[in-house]
Amino acid sequence: MHRRDLLKAALTLPLLPLALSPAVGVARQAAGALTGLRSRVRPGDPGWPSDAEWNQLRQAVGGRLQPLRSPFDHGVADEVRQEALKQVRNPYYLGDTPSLTQTSGWADAWTSRPSVYAVAAENTGDVVAAVNFARKHHLRLVVKGGGHSYQGTSVAPDSLLIWTRHMNRMAMHDAFVPQGCVTSMAPRPAVTVEAGAMWVDTYNAVTTQGGRYVQGGGCMTVGVAGLVQSGGFGSFSKRFGSASGNLLETEVVTADGKVHVVNACQEPELFWAIKGGGGGSIGVVTKLTLLTHDLPDTFGAVFGVIQADSDASYRALIAQAMRFYRDALFNPHWGEQLKFHENMLHLSMVFQGLSQQEAAQVWAPFLAWVKARSAYSIKEEVRVIALPARHFWDAEFFRQHAPQLIVPDSRPDAPRDHVLWAGDEGQVGQFIHGYRSGWLPQSLLDERQSDALGEAMFRASKHWGFSLHFNKGLAGAPADAVARSRDTAMNPGAMDAFALAITGSESAPAFPGMGVSPDLEDARREKVRIDQCMDALLEVAPGAGSYVSESDYFERGWQTSFWGTNYPRLAAAKRRYDPEGLFFVRHGVGSEDWSEDGFVRIRQAG
Repeated sequence: MHRRDLLKAALTLPLLPLALSPAVGVARQAAGALTGLRSRVRPGDPGWPSDAEWNQLRQAVGGRLQPLRSPFDHGVADEVRQEALKQVRNPYYLGDTPSLTQTSGWADAWTSRPSVYAVAAENTGDVVAAVNFARKHHLRLVVKGGGHSYQGTSVAPDSLLIWTRHMNRMAMHDAFVPQGCVTSMAPRPAVTVEAGAMWVDTYNAVTTQGGRYVQGGGCMTVGVAGLVQSGGFGSFSKRFGSASGNLLETEVVTADGKVHVVNACQEPELFWAIKGGGGGSIGVVTKLTLLTHDLPDTFGAVFGVIQADSDASYRALIAQAMRFYRDALFNPHWGEQLKFHENMLHLSMVFQGLSQQEAAQVWAPFLAWVKARSAYSIKEEVRVIALPARHFWDAEFFRQHAPQLIVPDSRPDAPRDHVLWAGDEGQVGQFIHGYRSGWLPQSLLDERQSDALGEAMFRASKHWGFSLHFNKGLAGAPADAVARSRDTAMNPGAMDAFALAITGSESAPAFPGMGVSPDLEDARREKVRIDQCMDALLEVAPGAGSYVSESDYFERGWQTSFWGTNYPRLAAAKRRYDPEGLFFVRHGVGSEDWSEDGFVRIRQAG
């Protein structure tokens, strides 16, 4: 999955024990005083809160302040450790454990280590108290809901964590009007969701129980707030747009501890910045209200694997697949991905609003082309399935009709609707070797550029496997969906992209203390090939941006890559609402003013 700066990382590793010592903390504070720049404090530094001060915070949040310790730490009770080892591939367990994250680390980048304390927030008042405490005591502050950040933005040692997992209430609206918008907006159906909710519960309420659609993420255990703040794509974004484009209103706590209800009519710049500006940079989102849509009659999928017998036949297969996509699938009905690897084409597509017969008819010409040529063999039979859309996230339906497609939360007290797609299980607890993504503009589908695109895809596949996620590029979506998504802070290149290309690799969970050491040499070798793959592919899309949630930890020019021409406007919103930089995530808005770990201020904002 990722890349770069290995030499720099190798050179700095021997200095880490020194850098984390209290003496160096004092020296950092002194250096900050000399330059007039304020740094944050760590345990043992002058200014770290006393036990009495932590108790004051505990009282302010109703006792919901808790010290954090990994279940894999030395000295933890054996039954706790054994349960953690048993559940380390269960995303619901990881999400319910505030000291863990859904990714265990990234080679030469970061390792999942818990905060010192967490406020297990149950209401907005808890969030306000935590923000005020962190600001007063110059603490590194971290916010975590689902904990799915690949880049480790929801975890930081020596910090205070605002953990929103228990803020998960939601309410459906038949006719919602944002505050202050009565004269300018018509009532629309919507759902209000608190910041800690997961998409599995949101889909259950909105679709399975409510019979409507809300644009969310493809992975069921992803947090609602984090996805929306990053932009947010799901399997059917080619029809309904990004999640951030469907945001109608949000409640947010800013760095001064004030609670704002923002929308297109009230504080529109803050509202716009939250829509795709990246989580953890502008404020703490506590509540979101999202537009809901009429539910299509059907959702469905197409699966299969086709093998080419030579490089020449694989080139032809790639070219034919992309022509087929352009002519038959480049429309709001189709989403998800085609994967290219080892002279194979993996079909993992989804559709909406078509019957099984209609979807099969769409694919018939392409499959006839394949079967008419002896150079190709069907490694996995191509299957077209469809089901009533209301059952797409219905755990009981899948338990009865396709139990092999889901994996339940295995804990005895788990809600029955808490399942995940079997295809997502490999990501749980993953240790990332490398990861990169890039938007591919729709101009590459033009006949005049299709040969160059096909050749770039072929050469890329010789280095490493990659996939094209068609639902994560909004070219081909309805005009209203594109317009909603364009009115966000996301990189405008996403609106003109027919797909997001993704390549990467990972290995098994490797949380510190597990007794598992990732093979870093193997990870680095894979990273080189991942870089070669994406570099070859992007030769036909120079300057292509990257999706902030699915990107390289070592992204160069990340401001432009993640947000394009929107970055100056985002930076202005950051200066207005968080002038002292309380909220920090690496490669987040305004992070240029801080050291890589967010503890030392290296320049004044702006």
